Amino acid sequence: MTASKREFTLEPENTERLANLAGPFDAHLRQIELRLGVEIANRGAIFRVTGPEKAVVAADRLLHALYEEAGNEIFDSEAIHLRLNESNVEHVAAGGFEPQDVSIKVKRGTVRGRGANQANYLHAIATHDINFGIGPAGTGKTFLAVASAVEALNESRVQRLILVRPAVEAGEKLGFLPGDLTQKVDPYLRPLYDALYEMLGVEKVVKLLEKNVIEIAPLAYMRGRTLNDAFVILDEAQNTSIEQMKMFLTRIGYGSTAVVTGDLTQIDLPKHQKSGLKDALDVLRNVDGISFNFFTSRDVVRHPLVARIVNAYDARDGKDSETGQA
Repeated sequence: MTASKREFTLEPENTERLANLAGPFDAHLRQIELRLGVEIANRGAIFRVTGPEKAVVAADRLLHALYEEAGNEIFDSEAIHLRLNESNVEHVAAGGFEPQDVSIKVKRGTVRGRGANQANYLHAIATHDINFGIGPAGTGKTFLAVASAVEALNESRVQRLILVRPAVEAGEKLGFLPGDLTQKVDPYLRPLYDALYEMLGVEKVVKLLEKNVIEIAPLAYMRGRTLNDAFVILDEAQNTSIEQMKMFLTRIGYGSTAVVTGDLTQIDLPKHQKSGLKDALDVLRNVDGISFNFFTSRDVVRHPLVARIVNAYDARDGKDSETGQA
């Protein structure tokens, strides 16, 4: 698609209004860029927007409207999100343009999507409140979600991270586990700790856990809560019941982002029980504001043998690696 460019000046020029519009470290402008698939550059009140024609026109109109309001209201990410919804930009976002590349800065360096599916997944997390990442092991579903969560926390877009897993045994009986609640559920949550350690370092993770800025909990302890200004990740969601999945999704409050990850080929529930993740696919597939991102063996970023192992099992079982269905 041919790129279009538009330059304009926001008037009357006012430093405070411009700072309010742009947000801390230009976070509001980045939010608009990601949602509309444009690039926004400015020097003071002079703005240049580049991208597909319809998206550029929508961004021009939105920036002028926001600038008018910036003198009377202090914007935050939630306010910008609401304005984007009110501006009916969804039809622009469906116009077939390439989504903006999302790069995430964490302790280990810069994280980017490897391949189209991972790039689309990161873009969806940046632009949707509820996101599903579905696919086989090793495709980066949890890793990229944790990276997005850490960046949101570092940039103060959320106040806390909540990482959740259903405590379901993977085919073997573990028996009685000694210790307090944390020690009992830690074995189930270890992959989430590993991702956090890689993103933030062990010392910082320990400090944030002590301050309850990062909370790692079994799914059963989410009931009755409302999660505002939080980044919430539900990992291994294929092992949720239908009731648990509904309970989790209805915990989401204002200013929060939720990512649900799972692999429909590795369900450890009793044979007669339908997976809450599989049910959510059927019920929520066409709900506006929810993104579904599917990974295949081609997206596996572990040892090359992992992809071949996934393909071999799928071929034996006659399953589609995207949906986990025969």
